[in-house]
Amino acid sequence: MKDLSRLSINQETVKQWSLPELTEGCVKAGIDKVGLWRAPVQEHGVERTAQLLADAGMSVTSLCRGGFFTALDPADRARALDDNRAAIDEAAALSTDTLVLVSGGLPAGSRDLHGARERIAEALAELGPYAQEQGVRLAIEPLHPMFASDRCVVSTLSQALDIAERFPAEQVGVVVDTYHIWWDDQAAAQIARAGAGGRIHSFQLADWITPLPAGVLVGRGQLGDGSVDFRAFRDMVEATGFTGPIEVEIFNEGLWARDGAEVLAEVAARYVEHAC
Repeated sequence: MKDLSRLSINQETVKQWSLPELTEGCVKAGIDKVGLWRAPVQEHGVERTAQLLADAGMSVTSLCRGGFFTALDPADRARALDDNRAAIDEAAALSTDTLVLVSGGLPAGSRDLHGARERIAEALAELGPYAQEQGVRLAIEPLHPMFASDRCVVSTLSQALDIAERFPAEQVGVVVDTYHIWWDDQAAAQIARAGAGGRIHSFQLADWITPLPAGVLVGRGQLGDGSVDFRAFRDMVEATGFTGPIEVEIFNEGLWARDGAEVLAEVAARYVEHAC
């Protein structure tokens, strides 16, 4: 029998589905965990979404996304902090303990990576205690270096942990996402470091396929189609004692063009084949 007990389906993997369709499809497939994104949740209504999933017996493993902390303008920074407080509130309302952070790229005209990373830490110093009060952990997600200029100046687990470790693990941890760190020869050591500190707040899977599409953001591959050794990553993560959900998050226009139920069944089968 397929062991799907830890599998979580990120909403973006079957973006073509509405929240009710996602819920119904997961229930039919025997999957009881989902990762959500703020925009579709807001569109459906945060409280309605929480009730929909509770009625179906489903839990939310993460909410994406907060972050974008690197602006230089004080008004822009204040707006970002306000938006992140709202994201924390939404995560709490959805009964998830993990808000994923995409930290932000370089401000226009700036080349100061160190300064941008320091502004992330400054924002977390303000938001961490508030998140802890709401029962929500902030999870810094390092993104592949190709996104450093415009989306996330945190490119490695080492960089993410250097920031996270300034704060209690109950407030700030990291996301281990295979798509973004599969290439890093320090990944194993940094996963062990994160696990030793109780800072693996989310574990996500997607494959790396080439050639990358013109829109690299939607270039994530179906499990087993690319270069990532998922069992090796699962072994590394679980060697730290991590027993949490394993979330499949794939941005791929080819998957989005297909029938949602077919995609979901394929994801479940590939998860069992490559990650169990």
